[in-house]
Amino acid sequence: MATKHTDLRPVVKLRSTAGTGFTYVTRKNRRNDPDRLVLRKFDPVVRQHVDFREER
Repeated sequence: MATKHTDLRPVVKLRSTAGTGFTYVTRKNRRNDPDRLVLRKFDPVVRQHVDFREER
């Protein structure tokens, strides 16, 4: 059984859309962001800011 803490803020993996395989790990609030998260962050492999999409 999951605790109350992990129910509302699950840990999600953000994978680079540049195809490098680089990932960030973060938490998200399910109430505010029920859809998949997309953040623009720095990918050190291509040395550019690219979109990172949530993968499950």
